[in-house]
Amino acid sequence: MTKPDSTPPPNFIRNIIDEDLKTNKYGGRVHTRFPPEPNGYLHIGHAKSICLNFGLATDYGGPCNLRYDDTNPSKEELEYVESIKEDVRWLGFDWEDREFYASDYFEQLYEYAIQLIKAGKAYVDDLSADEIREYRGTLTKPGKESPYRNRTVEENLELFERMQAGEFKDGSRVLRAKIDMASPNLNMRDPVMYRILHAEHHRSGNKWCIYPTYDFTHGQSDSIEEITHSICTLEFEDHRPLYDWFLDELNLYHPQQIEFARLNLSYTVMSKRMLLELVEHGHITGWDDPRMPTISGFRRRGYTPESIRDFCERIGVAKRDSMVDIALLEHCVREDLNRRAPRVMAVLRPLRVVIDNYPEGQVEELDALNSPEDPSMGTRKVPFSRVLYIEREDFREDPPKKFYRLAPGREVRLRYAYFVKCVGVIKDEQTGEVVELHCTYDPETRGGDSPDGRKVRATLHWVSASHSLEAEVRLYDHLFVKPDPTDNKDGSDFKTHLNPNSLETLTSCRVEPSLAGAAPGSRYQFERLGYFCVGSVDSSQGALVFNRTVTLRDTWAKIEKAQAKGATVTEAPGQAKPAHPRKGAPATGRREELEPIGEEISIDDFSKIDLRVGLVRDSSAVEGSNKLIKLMVDIGEGRLRQIFAGIRPGYPEPEKLVGKKVIVVANLKPRQMKFGLSEGMILSGGDTDRLCAPTFEGDPLPGDTVT
Repeated sequence: MTKPDSTPPPNFIRNIIDEDLKTNKYGGRVHTRFPPEPNGYLHIGHAKSICLNFGLATDYGGPCNLRYDDTNPSKEELEYVESIKEDVRWLGFDWEDREFYASDYFEQLYEYAIQLIKAGKAYVDDLSADEIREYRGTLTKPGKESPYRNRTVEENLELFERMQAGEFKDGSRVLRAKIDMASPNLNMRDPVMYRILHAEHHRSGNKWCIYPTYDFTHGQSDSIEEITHSICTLEFEDHRPLYDWFLDELNLYHPQQIEFARLNLSYTVMSKRMLLELVEHGHITGWDDPRMPTISGFRRRGYTPESIRDFCERIGVAKRDSMVDIALLEHCVREDLNRRAPRVMAVLRPLRVVIDNYPEGQVEELDALNSPEDPSMGTRKVPFSRVLYIEREDFREDPPKKFYRLAPGREVRLRYAYFVKCVGVIKDEQTGEVVELHCTYDPETRGGDSPDGRKVRATLHWVSASHSLEAEVRLYDHLFVKPDPTDNKDGSDFKTHLNPNSLETLTSCRVEPSLAGAAPGSRYQFERLGYFCVGSVDSSQGALVFNRTVTLRDTWAKIEKAQAKGATVTEAPGQAKPAHPRKGAPATGRREELEPIGEEISIDDFSKIDLRVGLVRDSSAVEGSNKLIKLMVDIGEGRLRQIFAGIRPGYPEPEKLVGKKVIVVANLKPRQMKFGLSEGMILSGGDTDRLCAPTFEGDPLPGDTVT
């Protein structure tokens, strides 16, 4: 087995910084900033930017500023400022004494504007917003000069001073840069620098009635703070010439703007405008609703800062926009909570069970592990009594094939307790619904093992009816039913794709008594059900509320789904059978028993498959499997993808794959396997005993499209 390559995957931003340090471009300094607009709550996309900017500063031994780009008082609130601070701190980052506001620089920005007017590089325009838009032209048609473009410097200075003095109405005049109305870059066609807005600012009050635009504020603020690398999302790439133009014309210290692809996450939206619409129209309860992609929403749902930082590290940085499957984020939080969340038992849909041969009034305190992953977390006592609750879905009166849980006449194991056998079923006379089960227990099986060696095929969780606590449990799911709700080629509004089942509230749930004093925000694994946290907003000691953070894998649900499609799956974990049983096909020549050609598909169907060149950077055998190889593959995303491939028979020495260029199915939904998350598929061919991966002999780059 080769030693994994610990070198970070290629990252174009780090490459730029490394080159700048090599040439001493900024005197050996690295100084970044995170510049949110305080007009909404931060979302998971901002978390990527936070981790990137603060992470780079930390790695290179430099500072990172927190700067609010607060140039639009009509949309900014102190509530948003405070929420941003809380989110950045919660993610584990500290800006120390470097909390800045663009509004701190309003006086300086005003002087910069005067400087450009005096240089003949800015003018006051009386055109309306619609007229400015019309005069700007299109991508294929040059713009027209405003009739006010050639005002004298004196006239422009006078009008701009009167704008600042509050003499004009909102929208009646703007200050524009005088650049080039025929530029192929629309951002360079005399962009607006200042607009009139009589609105109270959250910091400067009513001192100003003209406010600078983001484009005019951004670069100058970076310069004032002596930022070295101004890292933005990709939509600002076309704004970079304007960023540079302002700094050059003002002859200011010049940071470097670098753009990276923003985060797009499936089954949600990242637009603040859309998120605000969901809040204002009551589709969710607020910015911190656990279904929202906001950092506060994830926090309330039970996500950990470690899991979000891990997610941001895994997705890396790239120059190409892509959609990240939310399954990867869910995998990160599962992996983190698996290590840190104590196990408890809870029953969400209770079914009463009476153990007929258990002594009435007797209660036993059984030892239960707090975490099989971490023995140092110790054990706890759980009470066992004659009357219990189990999950309703763990019983079937007429069990289908491969259902191994409780059924009439069947014996199962109760977790940490005894073997029990169902001997009676009581139903509601009116509805026929099962309301109570009667069982017997084997007192010799305490702890879950039988002295005579007999086996059972299922272990169920439970709680004692008289000792358990009542709780409300909120089951959260994806906010949208469509992976990309903004894909509106059919003309639909994104809200039409809202998931009507994104929240299911269960009352009368039962949880074990150890949770009586659970603090708000505490996280647990409800055994066999998922990860949950105590509601930080609605829960109290007398009325417990739990929010589901993320599910566990539901094997039985997969079985039923597979059976509905006519597939064969077993409830017990194991490897899938080969596509065909024939062994030992010859390595060369014509095979006698070829697989039949599959059902035909259209070229449109095939075009949905995104095949990419992948460079194998590490390859190792998977312990516990005689077929799987774990590959770490670079497909040009600025990170490595972990992919499990069943090609070990063809590569008994997996390390020989390192350096090979393979074909990766890049848009396959990540799959949680027994050994970890697989983030794609390697194409391979051959018989089951000699599968091999086709490789490239030329020089394609990682991430190149395969056609």
